[in-house]
Amino acid sequence: MTKHTLLLFDLDGTLTDPKPGITQSVQYALEHIGIVVDDPDTLTPFIGPPLLESFQRYYGLSAEDAMRAVAWYREAYAEKRFSGNAVYPGIPNLLAALGAQEKRLMVATSKPTSMAEEILAHFALSSFFEQVIGSFLDGTRTAKAEVIAHALSLAPNISNEQVAMIGDREHDIIGARANGIDAIAVEYGYGPHAELVAAQPTYLAPTVADLATLLLA
Repeated sequence: MTKHTLLLFDLDGTLTDPKPGITQSVQYALEHIGIVVDDPDTLTPFIGPPLLESFQRYYGLSAEDAMRAVAWYREAYAEKRFSGNAVYPGIPNLLAALGAQEKRLMVATSKPTSMAEEILAHFALSSFFEQVIGSFLDGTRTAKAEVIAHALSLAPNISNEQVAMIGDREHDIIGARANGIDAIAVEYGYGPHAELVAAQPTYLAPTVADLATLLLA
C-alpha cells in the first residue's frame, strides 16, 4: 500500500481507547435530562460518531435536547477526558515507522479540534501529525465527510488515489467513500464487525499489527 502518501487517522477507537471517559460523560449528560443509565458499558456506541447524532439516534432526543445533552457531556468530559484513556499498544511505533517512510499523517476526527489536540499532546502523539482536523465547538463540521474534505483541501497536490482514511466506525468509511479515497476499517476499536463490513471499506485490519502490515508494506 505504498501508494498512500497521506494517511488520515481517526482518534477515538483508532489511536486511543477512550471508553471510560466518553461513556461516563454520556451517562452524566443523560442523567441531567432525566434518563438514567445504570451501566455505562451500554453507551459504547457513542464512541466515534458525532455526539449530536448519537443522542438523537439512540435515545430519540429532539435536536434541542440533544444540544443540551452535548453541553452536559462536555462539562463532564472536561474532567474525564483522560480517565482510563490509553494509546493502543503498537500505535506510537507504527506512527514513527510511517514517519520514517516520509508518509504525511493527519488526524481527522468528529471530536472538537481543541479537545483532540489536548489528547494528542497528553499522550505525546502530536509530533507525528502535521494537522489535526476536527469539528467546531458550535456543533458544525461534525460529519466525517466534511472533516475529510477539509483535510484534503490542506494537501491540494496529493491525488485522492494517494490518500486513505483509517477509522473504527462506519462514519469513517462512509466519509472516505464520499470523498473518493480509500478506507481502512480497524476492528480493534468500537465499530461492530457487521457495521464495518456493511460500509464496504477498501481494507479491513483486525489488529494494530495488521494495520502496520497494510500501511508499511
